[in-house]
Amino acid sequence: MVVAVTKENRTERLVARVSPRDKETIERAAEMEGRSLAAFAVEHLLAKAREVIEERTLIRLNEEETRRFVEILNAPPRKPTKEMLGALELYRKTVTSDVNQPAK
Repeated sequence: MVVAVTKENRTERLVARVSPRDKETIERAAEMEGRSLAAFAVEHLLAKAREVIEERTLIRLNEEETRRFVEILNAPPRKPTKEMLGALELYRKTVTSDVNQPAK
């Protein structure tokens, strides 16, 4: 695992209550890695946080899914449904943006 080291000031505190058994387990693991409990906890929390963020922000497709996705993107547009046109009209009536400004 590659860990990026930053020169950021460590000014924030993170506190967690754990059972004595959990603390003992974490301390044992930290000792096995030759690190302090705090260094061990921070590194592993950051690694898990990055993993969760990646899982929730990246879309991974296998070969078949990729092929299907590209087919859909390349397909000619379908005629809008009545519901789609109604949603567009509601959007234009209720949302103000630089995209749907009335012509001057």
